[in-house]
Amino acid sequence: MTLLDKDGVRLTVDDAIATVTLANAAKRNAQSPAMWRALAEAGSLLPGNVRIVVLRGEGKSFSAGLDRQAFTPEGFDGEPSFIDLARGSDGELDATIAEYQEAFTWWRRNDLVSIAAVQGHAIGAGFQLALACDLRVVAQDVQFAMRETSLGLVPDLTGTHPLVSLVGYARALEICATGRFVHADEAERVGLANLVVPGDQLDGAVADLAAALTAAPRDAVIETKALLAGAAGRTYEEQRVAERAAQARRLRDLAGVGE
Repeated sequence: MTLLDKDGVRLTVDDAIATVTLANAAKRNAQSPAMWRALAEAGSLLPGNVRIVVLRGEGKSFSAGLDRQAFTPEGFDGEPSFIDLARGSDGELDATIAEYQEAFTWWRRNDLVSIAAVQGHAIGAGFQLALACDLRVVAQDVQFAMRETSLGLVPDLTGTHPLVSLVGYARALEICATGRFVHADEAERVGLANLVVPGDQLDGAVADLAAALTAAPRDAVIETKALLAGAAGRTYEEQRVAERAAQARRLRDLAGVGE
């Protein structure tokens, strides 16, 4: 069932698994504000029974990053150019960037597990979109790169937090400041990729992972994800308390005992 198909984004749902496809292969799935609004809309349209969201890109590249038209004086039709944004007030600029970020924020909701299926180039905004997901399965030809700093900008589409969480501060700084490519072997070694497979096996590997993730009871996965997602911000003792509270909820639920 197709729930959305516009501005280079297609959302389809098959029972508990939703697939969000970047569908502008002719431009290597380059991103624009219109695409970001469509991605945010896709998140709002998910039926309540969806447990897994797969994010994929059509063609040879997952996403080559921000459409270079954004860097022209005229920008995109009907959109403020970067120059227009820079001339606006602090509040207007902040609000605009916050709106853009909405495309990247919903993938880590506790009631979902999101999987990015990444092949070819995942550059800048494309890298950050892959980082927005919980898990990444990548093809052997993957090329991650954070090019914003090389353009005089910073990664501002929510990618810095997960990048540091996955690879550590020093490696994250080096990747961002140099803008270099991270290939499949390194991506797997440093924790950017959960799994590396040949390109022709990418869809199958993601389908297998999605099936495995839906095998466990949904509420147990939700509680476990929340525990793990919050662990870095808690002390050891606080995490123990959180574990006990989560387990109590699960035991009561399984026993049919109301709180």
